[in-house]
Amino acid sequence: MFGRKAAPLLTYLSQKSEFEGSLHSEGMLRVDGIIHGNVEIQGDLEISASGLIEGSEVRAHNIMVQGVLKARVFAEGKLTLSRTARLEGDVVAGALEIEPGAYYTGYIETRDARSLPPARDLPELYGTTEAQ
Repeated sequence: MFGRKAAPLLTYLSQKSEFEGSLHSEGMLRVDGIIHGNVEIQGDLEISASGLIEGSEVRAHNIMVQGVLKARVFAEGKLTLSRTARLEGDVVAGALEIEPGAYYTGYIETRDARSLPPARDLPELYGTTEAQ
């Protein structure tokens, strides 16, 4: 209105907080506490080392996990698992970064894999062809 940009929306769940139910929000969400339920964020999601999300589905643009995430995960952009992260669930993400020490169990699908060119025929190894 006065030539200023609006501050980005931030939703914050503090370390001593616990939420149960479905959470939908625009902007960014930082979780230092506990969420039991589904989470859908129009922006980025950060789960700190003290944070925990346990539900059937978590959706956000970029997701940074330093704590615990137990859900099926959909990241439009990048999913990052820090060395302190624990992720239990299947993942569909645009990109994936896993630091050494992170714990992960589940299935991973990156969307970029579909846009890769088809694999070329592998060259024959020396000595594997039959004499003609």
